[in-house]
Amino acid sequence: MAEHSSMHGYLNWAKERIDEMDAALASLEAKAGQIKAEAKPKSDELIAELKKRRDEFQATVNKQAEAGQAAWEQTRKQLEPQWSGFEAQVKTYFETVSKQIEQQQATFRDVAAAQMKAWREAVDKVIPGAAAEFAADSRADIDAAVKQMKVDAAAAEARLQKLRQAGTESWAVLSAALAESRKAFDRANQAAWDALKRAAPPHA
Repeated sequence: MAEHSSMHGYLNWAKERIDEMDAALASLEAKAGQIKAEAKPKSDELIAELKKRRDEFQATVNKQAEAGQAAWEQTRKQLEPQWSGFEAQVKTYFETVSKQIEQQQATFRDVAAAQMKAWREAVDKVIPGAAAEFAADSRADIDAAVKQMKVDAAAAEARLQKLRQAGTESWAVLSAALAESRKAFDRANQAAWDALKRAAPPHA
C-alpha cells in the first residue's frame, strides 16, 4: 500500500500538469482566429510546439503509469524540465504573438479552473478512495491531511479569484500566481499521500 500511495501521489502530480497543459492549449487555440495575419505563422508554430511538448509529457506519464516508486522518482526528474519548457513556451507565445491582456486573462482563467478541478478531484475522490482501504482508527491522520488540503484549496482559489477579477495583470504576474497555487497543491498532495503511507499496516 505504501508503494501504491507513492505512485498515486506522483500520478496526481502528473495529471495536474497535463490538465493545465490541456487547458492552456485549448484556450490558445480558441483565440487563434483573432491573431493578426502577420503573427499567424508564429502562432501556429508555437501552438504546434506546445502540443508536441504536451504529447511527449503525456507519453512519458503513460509509459510509467504502472512503474514502482523508484522509477517514478526518476520519471518526475525527467518531467520537471519538460513541464518548465511548456511553461516557457506559453510565456514566449504571450511575449511574441499575443500581447493582449484579454487573451492572457482568458488563458489564466482556463488554467486556474483546471488547477482547481485537480484540487477538488484529489480532495473529493482520489485520496478518500485510497483511504477507504484503511480501518477507521487508522484514518485520523489522513482525514487531517484532507481537511488541510481543503483549507489550502480554498485559499488558493481565493487568491486566483482575486486576480481573475482584477483583469489587468500581466502574464508574468498571472503565471507566478498559478505557480504558487501549483506548489501549494504539490505540498498538500504530498502531505496527504505521506499520511496514507503512515497509516498503512507495516506488512502492506
